[in-house]
Parts: sequence; structure tokens; C-alpha cells
Amino acid sequence: MITRRGLLASTLVVMSAAPALAKAKLGEDGLYQEDWYLESFLDLAEDLTNATQGGKRFAILWGLRNCPACRRMHEVHLADPAIEAYIRDNFAVLHLNILGAREVTDFGGGKLSEKALAKHYGIEGTPAIQFFPTSAAGLAAKPPREREVARMASLPEPQAFIAQFRAVRNGV
Repeated sequence: MITRRGLLASTLVVMSAAPALAKAKLGEDGLYQEDWYLESFLDLAEDLTNATQGGKRFAILWGLRNCPACRRMHEVHLADPAIEAYIRDNFAVLHLNILGAREVTDFGGGKLSEKALAKHYGIEGTPAIQFFPTSAAGLAAKPPREREVARMASLPEPQAFIAQFRAVRNGV
């Protein structure tokens, strides 16, 4: 008899062994989208908890319409099958718009627009990637910037880009 947990584990193994999927698509909001980006109710504590329970690290990727570096990240960095597979297999990536209006629930329960959340965390440019710890416990009590375990505030070359993800995955 296959249990629900066994089925989920089997599905995760098959998914993690899959090759790079479809190329990034430009969404209606003008941001590039990957089909493996996190589908979310925009509750950061819930997203972090779900990522950890799924054996992944939680990261927020900030983008902006017509951002040349965002385009390069999707067309070069994430188009590399090895880079894309590593991130997809090891991270739950929530893609937010630095000027967006969607309502996001922060770790402390407060609700902010994407734009206000970006300002709250001191996100000043795109692409920017915030990496978070494996537990939301205690995060609400910390100042926003101290909730992160690492941040990529610009777009490095592909090898440095993936090295940051590996460092976070390995416990930085």
C-alpha cells in the first residue's frame, strides 16, 4: 500500500531528477517567470516552513519590469541546465516585484505591498535575492535585514551566482 507520504517522497525524487524545464517566460506583469517558482499565498512564514518541510531552502527573488540584469539572469544564468536544476532542486524561490502591489504577509504577521516589503527589507535594486534560515522561529523579533542568512544584491557572473546558492544550501 502506498501512503500519502510515500507518494510525496516518490514524486519529489522524480521531480529532483528531472532535467531543466521550460525556458523563462515573460509574465503579464512584465517579470520573467520560471515554471518552478513557488506558487504562494504570499505568507513568508508559511512559505519558509513549507520549503523546509520539503527539504529546500527559502529565497525571495526581487525583479522589476524591463530590468536588463533580470533578463540576463533568466536568459544566461537560469538557462544553464546545471544552475537551473540545482536551484530548482534545492530552493523554493518566491518571485516578487520590487514595485508590486500584491499584499504579502511578513514573518511577524504584518501585511505589506510588495513595494513596501522591499523598502522594509532595504531592497534597492534588481535582481536581488534574499536567503532565509530553515526556521521562521524568532524571525519576527529580529530587524528585517537580520532575518536573512545571506543576500545577493546584484547579479554576479554565473559561477559566483551558483556558488552563493551552494553556500546557503550548505549552511552559511
